[in-house]
Amino acid sequence: MSIRRLDQDPGPDSGTRRPVALTVSAFQDAIRHHARYSLGNRWERCSDRERFMAVAFAVRDALVDRMLDTEDRYQQVDPKRLHYLSMEFLLGQSLRNNLSNLEMLDPCREALRTMGVDLDEVLEGESEAALGNGGLGRLAACFLDSLATMGMPGYGYGINYEYGLFKQAIDSGYQREKPDNWMARGNPWQIERPDEAYIVPVYGRVEHGIDRTGAYNPMWMDWKIIIGVPHDMPIVGHGGTTVNVLRLYSARSSEEFDMQIFNDGDYLKAVEQQIASETISKVLYPADSIEAGRELRLLQEYLLVACALRDIVRRYSKSHDTFDRFASKVAIQLNDTHPALAVAELMRMLVDEHALPWETAWEMTQATLSYTNHTLMPEALEKWPVSLLEAVLPRHLQIIYEINRRFLAQVASMWPRDHERLRRMSLIEEGQQKHVRMVNLALVGSHAVNGVSTLHTQLVRTHLAPDFSQLWPDKFSTKTNGVTPRRWLLQANPLLSDLISNTIGNEWITDLEKLRALEPYTQDVGFRQAFIAMRRVNKVRLARLIYDAGRVVVSPDALFDVHVKRIHEYKRQLLNIMQIVHQYLCVIQDGQEPPVPRVHIFAGKAAPGYWIAKQIIKLITSVGQVINNDPRVKGLITVVFLPDYRVSLAEQIVPAADVNQQISMAGTEASGTGSMKFAMNGAVIVGTYDGANIEIMQEVGEENIFLFGLQVDAIRQMRERGSYHPRDYYHRNPHIRRLMDAFGSNLFCPNQPGLFRWIGEQVLDRGDPYLHLADLEAYIDTRNRVAQAFKDPAGWACKAILNVARTGKFSSDRAIAEYAREIWNIQPVR
Repeated sequence: MSIRRLDQDPGPDSGTRRPVALTVSAFQDAIRHHARYSLGNRWERCSDRERFMAVAFAVRDALVDRMLDTEDRYQQVDPKRLHYLSMEFLLGQSLRNNLSNLEMLDPCREALRTMGVDLDEVLEGESEAALGNGGLGRLAACFLDSLATMGMPGYGYGINYEYGLFKQAIDSGYQREKPDNWMARGNPWQIERPDEAYIVPVYGRVEHGIDRTGAYNPMWMDWKIIIGVPHDMPIVGHGGTTVNVLRLYSARSSEEFDMQIFNDGDYLKAVEQQIASETISKVLYPADSIEAGRELRLLQEYLLVACALRDIVRRYSKSHDTFDRFASKVAIQLNDTHPALAVAELMRMLVDEHALPWETAWEMTQATLSYTNHTLMPEALEKWPVSLLEAVLPRHLQIIYEINRRFLAQVASMWPRDHERLRRMSLIEEGQQKHVRMVNLALVGSHAVNGVSTLHTQLVRTHLAPDFSQLWPDKFSTKTNGVTPRRWLLQANPLLSDLISNTIGNEWITDLEKLRALEPYTQDVGFRQAFIAMRRVNKVRLARLIYDAGRVVVSPDALFDVHVKRIHEYKRQLLNIMQIVHQYLCVIQDGQEPPVPRVHIFAGKAAPGYWIAKQIIKLITSVGQVINNDPRVKGLITVVFLPDYRVSLAEQIVPAADVNQQISMAGTEASGTGSMKFAMNGAVIVGTYDGANIEIMQEVGEENIFLFGLQVDAIRQMRERGSYHPRDYYHRNPHIRRLMDAFGSNLFCPNQPGLFRWIGEQVLDRGDPYLHLADLEAYIDTRNRVAQAFKDPAGWACKAILNVARTGKFSSDRAIAEYAREIWNIQPVR
């Protein structure tokens, strides 16, 4: 039975089709069909997992039809296409997203109801595609949603990690990592394309030869082979008319053994080499831990780049005999530095494989590539040892050196005898061990470079790459990040979505600026009451989840104060805990009852090798253990840590938050898309003057956000003058002294004396690199202002509604429109 026959009817034009929603009976037929013929079972006998798979296969049929129709449309028009290269795509669960964007959620729910099954139970059976660490991967997923919704010809390229980011368990307050083999039970969304696999050479040597004309002709010899096998995931836009593709590559060994080893009689060693090749796509590396297995990480990055570029050239060559129009038909976006090897790989392909002159190939490479910088943190700015690149990718290193030679000649012509500038701008970092600076490679090899918030771009220009900004001032721009309202409002918060649509219509789903029409309803008592009631239902649901996760009882009438994100020193979960402990000590020692009851909700994962981040998790859980069991603060202060933070958990937390904490030290967070999701759902932000917080303040109004703390210039001046001395704060402020002494005591670790003394050592003795104490007093004052504001339900509801109404700028649709217009030069294909 063909789902196409059920899913589509002929359009008005000959040879075209227009999508229509599946009927309830058609859904039932399709589900029973797949239970029988895809899973070999009767629907009535299916397990919970089999029921999910049968429903997913039925939905996938509709996706595949529309995916093929989309590609037919593209081939007819031959548009310029975007290719988005990212090492991470944090997709989360797909079934609800696909049903919603296909506008088939209600018929599917009704079909399953008549078959004796609850759709929500089926949705819970889906394994989560956790192919990202956090914001970087989730942004990539949001961008794919927007590209498809807007009808843009855009493809994602990534790695098909067999093991996603680890599952997090909390054992006696400590993080324990468990493997996340998310594909172990099958993935109904992926379509394997073994016939489109690519051979990827690695290792070997370069032989310096001369061709028949006497020109230099380097030959990459004696390489080993990895096979990159693509797996396509359909990405459907809202309305279902465009289905683009995310292509994820798995590493496979070649079909042949190393015959020399085999002939020498070492069969096991030959097999081991095959297995080693396939480990390349086994596991997603957690952020902040690239020191471990650097060679494997380099191989992952090259697998992505090599396969993606071969695929891009293959697609282009199907319609074009020469490379004359390559840059006018192909746009390639590098999502951070991880795919920066694309600069060298595209040059290698154009020069070595297609015999283009160097100058022509270089002009084409720069015109095709663009680069998004996502971080200023030194540990995230990739540098590869020259010795490692020489071993793994010898021809690419040679090309990088040639790019550098020509580039430095250009710099020297503009700034003669400025040797220090040449040293800073070189692609090669000199030293005891030479390194290739991947940021510089991306900057040189791209025609456009962007930051992801106004402040971030300013810091890229002035701190990360000031010399490059001087050389190419027009190359740099801001493309403030955004999130998809389909996932983060329509799906995650159906109660609020229905309230909005019933009030102003549903055009906001694809034009988030339409939410501005909600502003007058802040004065509508009936709307405010409905808004407050809706939020309480969401908080009741989260309170139930909190109890199920940790047997902690919380009141939905308390202020839900949320701090959920990757655990890292610069994100300053420690600052939040400092304020909580200060509030606790004020209650038990000073008798000061807080203005409102507060539930502090934390979630996030720490990289396995990041000791301080893991100790912060232990601190949060230990502080919670003491406070939650102290009858003196029962119900007034509660601290909760929810384990295994992921997209599906965020979808339950975000709609219920009253306050979102975005308190990174100013100048360290590039954007902060979490704040956008929370504000879009009516949470009020408590934050520093960092990342996108400043732009959110400009949109929602200073009176509807709580910003505090030192700004970037003040921090820079403080550091330049050496005027920050944490012990001065300790001696001057008795509250800070009491707080730090509490960490040095055994108050929160009675069974593990001295467990948290590291906090005093890190903050007081090692210079407090993220300026916790410099911002603490302002933070405490701000939290008190928040509590006072929350005491007025009507006033707080106004703030929350205005946050929803004024977040239109932070849709990923707006971000994609800016990229498409100003960098990629692509158009919708309707």
